Amino acid sequence: MALSIQLNYVQSVTALGHIPLRLSELLTPNRIRVPLRAQNKEGVLRELVELLLDGNGGGAGGAGGPADEVLQAVLERERQFPTGIGYGVAVPHGKTPALANLIVVAGTTPAPVPYETVDGEPVRLFFLLAGPESQAGAHVKALSRISRLVRREPVRARLLGARTPDEFYRSLCEAERGGGAA
Repeated sequence: MALSIQLNYVQSVTALGHIPLRLSELLTPNRIRVPLRAQNKEGVLRELVELLLDGNGGGAGGAGGPADEVLQAVLERERQFPTGIGYGVAVPHGKTPALANLIVVAGTTPAPVPYETVDGEPVRLFFLLAGPESQAGAHVKALSRISRLVRREPVRARLLGARTPDEFYRSLCEAERGGGAA
């Protein structure tokens, strides 16, 4: 019986198709904003959602459009359990049928933003993920990768020190290759 369950799990994971092995496969410079302009939590979330849709070739849309659907999914997740993971990092995320694939965007703020976090500290480094329920496996995998990377202080320092999206992306790629010394 356990073997049957394990095989079914492996088959369902395999059916998901290619799940990127690296965060740098999901995040590109056109999906990074350094610095974010917003200075409060909802403003940052709104700005990241707009970046997510603009960087994906789609527009933010009008009232009731994809931006509203994605933002509502992210805000609903925040109401259930805030996504401030500590160390000045937040990973807001949500699942919505408004998107066909998992999309990741990132950004930094010049000044810390008040945010509910596990350590009570405000946030300057943001990664936002959104996608359909059908890509829940990739969603969890991306959350795990982000969490592992930002746990290292030198990596956080390099990402926060990036002055351009390209510099942020290069720092991320270096961290994934095992670098990250400040």
